[in-house]
Amino acid sequence: MSNTENFSNRWGIVLASLGMAIGAGNLWRFPRLAGQYGGSFIILWIVFLFVWSIPLLLAEFSMGKNFRKGVIGSFAALAGKRYTWMGFFITVCTLGIAFYYSVVTAWSLRYLSFSVGNLFDDTPLLDRIATDPSYMGGHWESVSNGSWVTVITYICCVMVGVWVLSRGIQKGLEKTNRLLIPSLFVLLLVIVAISLNMDGGVKGLEYMFAIDVSHFSNGKIWIEALSQSAWSTGAGWGLMITISSYSRVKEDVVLNTFIGALGNNTASLIAGMAILPAVFALASSEGEAIAYLQEGNQALTFMIIPELFAHVDGGGYLSVLFFAALSMAAFSSLLPMLELMGRNLQDLGLNKRKVMLWVSFFFVLFGFPSAYSLNVFNNQDWVWGLGLILTGMFILYGLLVFGIKRFKEEYLDTDSDLKFPTLYFQICVVSNLLLGCVLIYWWMSQGFSNYPWFDESGSWNVMDVYSNASIVTQWGGVLLIGVLFNRFLYKKFATK
Repeated sequence: MSNTENFSNRWGIVLASLGMAIGAGNLWRFPRLAGQYGGSFIILWIVFLFVWSIPLLLAEFSMGKNFRKGVIGSFAALAGKRYTWMGFFITVCTLGIAFYYSVVTAWSLRYLSFSVGNLFDDTPLLDRIATDPSYMGGHWESVSNGSWVTVITYICCVMVGVWVLSRGIQKGLEKTNRLLIPSLFVLLLVIVAISLNMDGGVKGLEYMFAIDVSHFSNGKIWIEALSQSAWSTGAGWGLMITISSYSRVKEDVVLNTFIGALGNNTASLIAGMAILPAVFALASSEGEAIAYLQEGNQALTFMIIPELFAHVDGGGYLSVLFFAALSMAAFSSLLPMLELMGRNLQDLGLNKRKVMLWVSFFFVLFGFPSAYSLNVFNNQDWVWGLGLILTGMFILYGLLVFGIKRFKEEYLDTDSDLKFPTLYFQICVVSNLLLGCVLIYWWMSQGFSNYPWFDESGSWNVMDVYSNASIVTQWGGVLLIGVLFNRFLYKKFATK
């Protein structure tokens, strides 16, 4: 958490970008969506990589590299004093995600331990499930709800992450990612090889890349493709601003961004090629395989995968490999989330020791509810996951205020060997602002709660996990604080 140290070379920041982007979403969400929609989803997902995610990542990388501050200070430098509150919202939104998303690291480690334990259990997992069909569901409930073991595991993950970052950029973040990211890719490739050698495994691969044109008329697949691209690459999170604030002065923004974004998508495709063949090989029919994939995000990873792998010889070892890979992916994403808060605290002038203490304190305090309660976890995912679209729109609006063409010429083209058309960048920025408005309206109009605004008694339904009232209340509170303290935020984060 040094404010002077930089990454040692290009691959240091590229691996840090991959560590930020490659997380649990690559290993459980992408395979589920690819299994549900096949190649039609993959095509749209790739389109949105270039239309939505890469333009945002380019902007974020340039902001961090050139302004050398955290998210709040960088955004103020881009859009001006009056819009500092937008940078504050971006920071709080990403931290809101970080506080619950980092719990996945604890879940992954709990299931890694569970998988290792299965190797030495005298009673095979399938026999336990046959005796008690609710066995996997019960175990998931014991891990995700009211478990002090999960809470303690989560706190340990935070402490280890803070310790890694306390060693500095090169010895901490960069060195750790040099180990985690290549190891993650190797593990995924091993799982791919094993899955494709299962009987019927190739069928899953064929299904994954099959294109059904009828899907393109379904509005939901468009939303899913964009949200997966944004979630997976980290576009709009502000994490790239944080990472690139430690980049070298002459770093190639465009080339590094494209390498990181394409590397992330490659990891997602490899994860899909690992999971889908296994699901199709072990299911009794194609319909059953798709049903497995549509069980839901947590269910697929933590309830279905161990049971599926238990059906084949050596499946216990495959389960260990999978959860080892998932743990690595989740931890590599946790590090930049911790650094995001640390970098903003640095901008306040705090020394390293105080930064470490405050980061630890805030993550333990605000992550505890999600580590202890799955309902809190799901609510925070609901509120701040959708908030990513708004944070992306704020960054795009900042570009509009600064001047899209001016930004590209002064910041993107400087020191970049790889060039791209200015018109492409301008069209993406303007069209994505409109697209973001449509997406937020569409999502909140779907009625995911029976009482999206008011409950049966007519009270504001803020406590409902999936209510619009919960979204508006939490967003509104952060926005109000940001606007009221806009001058203070600018003075503290942008003028030092």
